[in-house]
Amino acid sequence: MPSFPNKAAEPHAESAAPHFAPPRYEVASRLAMSGGPLQAPPTTPSTLSSCLHRSLKSTSPPFTPSPTHPLTPTMPPKAIIAPSILASDFGKLHHECSRIVKEEGADWLHIDIMDGHFVPNITIGAPVVSCIRSSVTRADDWSKGVFDCHMMVAEPQRWVSEFHKAGCDLYCFHYEAAQRSEAPHTTPSELIKQIHSFGIRAGVAIKPDTPVDVLYPLLDTQDGEKPDMILIMTVEPGFGGQKFQERCMPKVAALRARYPDLDIEVDGGLSLGTIDIAADAGANVIVAGTAVFGAESPRDVIETMRKAVNSRRRK
Repeated sequence: MPSFPNKAAEPHAESAAPHFAPPRYEVASRLAMSGGPLQAPPTTPSTLSSCLHRSLKSTSPPFTPSPTHPLTPTMPPKAIIAPSILASDFGKLHHECSRIVKEEGADWLHIDIMDGHFVPNITIGAPVVSCIRSSVTRADDWSKGVFDCHMMVAEPQRWVSEFHKAGCDLYCFHYEAAQRSEAPHTTPSELIKQIHSFGIRAGVAIKPDTPVDVLYPLLDTQDGEKPDMILIMTVEPGFGGQKFQERCMPKVAALRARYPDLDIEVDGGLSLGTIDIAADAGANVIVAGTAVFGAESPRDVIETMRKAVNSRRRK
């Protein structure tokens, strides 16, 4: 494992604090109806009610239910468990990537790319991705071996071609970085189109303090190309030692209510102690680092997380 803690520390199940988990579709429906910025989520029934009341009083145009945006319980896509390789042993990275997929049952590999500008840390680049690509083959149906590259970089438009050549399957950039890009300025919608032009999938990530409604124009567009996945960060990107932020879950719930078939990823502090919270909200792509690579039995942790997500699917 790298000498610096790039991924948030993931609390053990026994240390997880109790949480109030109302039915996810109820929270999601009310938040989606507001159409405005989400309030930070509370952790008690009384404060949750107050938060929802404020949200419903938003002056934004009300959300109109439709077959595409239902206000009823929805079935998220199947679980995808994507261990973060930053928690693996970098001394034998090639083997670790192969083992976690082929022997331990992981679906995707989550590969964090940090440039020291958008976030303080520096991790790996395209040459390392290219080296480990030979250890893992992507299945044609995308069920196994997908390289999910989380681009925590200041100029995400610069690196699409390089990471495509290296073997990236899903290029997930930060909305905040694209909005501030300069060389040249490339809007999120333009960057999605650029990524798709290379024949790979596009993901869009947002930080904990970024409101979820900035993503709606990208997902609702009729003229442009839409993202294939949304990543809701549950810690601040690039900093270690953080705990899972439950306050981000209403963003997941709102997305699930509006976009039932969307792959929604959560990243940061995911463990056996927090997986149920994320699954209740409607997340289906689960990124976990230490919780998987540091476990005595990674296979058991992966299967427990998979069951937690799939058990929330409507039968």
